[in-house]
Amino acid sequence: MSIENLVIIGSGPAGYTAGIYAARANLSPLCIEGYQSGGLLMLTSDVENFPGFPHGMMGPELMANFRKQAERFGTRFVSKNATRVDFSSFPLKVYIENEEVQTKSVIIATGASTKWLGLESESRLLGKGVSSCATCDGAFFKGAKLIIVGGGDSAMEEATFLTRFASQVTVVHRKDQLRASKIMQDRAFKNPKINFVWDSEVLEILGNDAVTGARVKNIKTGKTEEIPCEGFFVAIGHEPNTGFLKDQIDLDPKGYIVMPKRPTTLTSRPGVFAAGDVQDTIYRQAITAAASGCQAAIDVERYLETLH
Repeated sequence: MSIENLVIIGSGPAGYTAGIYAARANLSPLCIEGYQSGGLLMLTSDVENFPGFPHGMMGPELMANFRKQAERFGTRFVSKNATRVDFSSFPLKVYIENEEVQTKSVIIATGASTKWLGLESESRLLGKGVSSCATCDGAFFKGAKLIIVGGGDSAMEEATFLTRFASQVTVVHRKDQLRASKIMQDRAFKNPKINFVWDSEVLEILGNDAVTGARVKNIKTGKTEEIPCEGFFVAIGHEPNTGFLKDQIDLDPKGYIVMPKRPTTLTSRPGVFAAGDVQDTIYRQAITAAASGCQAAIDVERYLETLH
């Protein structure tokens, strides 16, 4: 069995950029892009904040361009999922279903999945007023009334950010107090554009071709009401796609990959690197994921030189 120089697990901006850089370094990388290739941008209609595209671009089209560029330089692709890994000995082993691939190095770029409410109306109106990224989509809602669901730091940060554009932001939270840190709470409470609906859950997002409001139920009283809005943001967290890595590398309590040697992209295992949202709890942008994919590929190139 031949041993690969590099296996990239995952696609999206991080995985594809790692492929571009590694292929240009003549490493002939193998990218296991998964059945759902392209990452979270595949769910994004207009991407207006990626540099170089002044008129914006559709998320899937942008990812198709990333992939073509990686392929042009010699990245090979497998459109299946990596199901498990064995990093206990050299060469490292990655399993694509039951097939074993041996490799000298690995870049993990499996990303993080948005936690959704699980409503039919939520998936139907995704990209038509429903979003999980205020930084990405806030500018589309100038002067609009918005709803955001969540009670943690990221929800308060996104609510505060959205007030730059929106006329009003309504925070809907299941409890009667926030989980967010004191400083984030204070900032939100002091903002005249933010109001709160406590002890409540969203039953349905209203609208056919665009969001028009939300039906909300008070958990304590059972009373329902309809709140009009033009945009609906979900901010109940992300879940890193690291289930297949358990006991193989160090993960933090939330499942994100621990990066002990920043600013490098090295994980707790020699030869194993990580890029993109799978190790990023702060920024979660396409541009930062792409940048870390570039860093990981350069780190791999330098690591492989030490093996000779």
